[in-house]
Amino acid sequence: MPLLRRTLHLVSDSTGETVLAAVTAAASQYPALQPETRLHPFVRNMTAVETALSAMADSPGAVFYTVADSRIRQALREGIARLGLPACDVLAPVFDLLGSIGVGEPAERPGRQYRVDRSYLDRVAAIEFAIAQDDGIAPDRLMAADVILIGVSRTSKTPTCIYLGYQGIRAANLPLVPGAEPPPALMAAREAGVPVIGLTASPQRLAQIRQQRLNGLDTRAAPDYADLDRIREEVTEARMFFERHAIPVIDVTRRSIEETAAQIRQMIARRTPAARGPHS
Repeated sequence: MPLLRRTLHLVSDSTGETVLAAVTAAASQYPALQPETRLHPFVRNMTAVETALSAMADSPGAVFYTVADSRIRQALREGIARLGLPACDVLAPVFDLLGSIGVGEPAERPGRQYRVDRSYLDRVAAIEFAIAQDDGIAPDRLMAADVILIGVSRTSKTPTCIYLGYQGIRAANLPLVPGAEPPPALMAAREAGVPVIGLTASPQRLAQIRQQRLNGLDTRAAPDYADLDRIREEVTEARMFFERHAIPVIDVTRRSIEETAAQIRQMIARRTPAARGPHS
């Protein structure tokens, strides 16, 4: 089936992350769709509404919007109707359901999810923690982690820790180096109740990623780094370590960082529902 190019206008009274995430998730279910996304962020006054409507008139397409202020939302809705464009108020069903369960009226203040409050500061601290604990830099601070990720090189430990940090989870990571035992601090943290999760991937995928990593570097410094047979040995050794210590494992071969992080959150919740929660 040929690709179908469609213009999608995304309107937000804040950064646009909410409407972009919702539309991206839905659009991914349509293999033939090749969206041309036009993002209109910070639409908080009538001037911004008219600017967005003008862009829609110049390049017509479906409109998706997340606008908290009812006055701005109504002006936008009326303008879209005049243009004859299909539109979706992404948050309307959420507002309707919340209103039906007796939680009062919405504040209608844009960007409230981005307030600089305790939760925000905890997320910043968690990101800083992930950076400071990257690749086993400071094993003496593992006790302060909400979760520790371990695995051989290039199993997405670092980006997963950063993503978890954005969600308020203090994640540290340690590499499993062939022929070397992990630092004693790892097992001490595990015995103290810090969840430890292993990440693995197929040797073929690791070889591909490592070869890309070596491109542009001095490959003579690590001649076996992307060798498939050597990687198979590393992966086998890591799996034996996981089994020996009853460490749960996530195969990241075909998982996005977001999917890996979601499973880690599930594993943390199942293992320690009350004792050690994330700082979010």
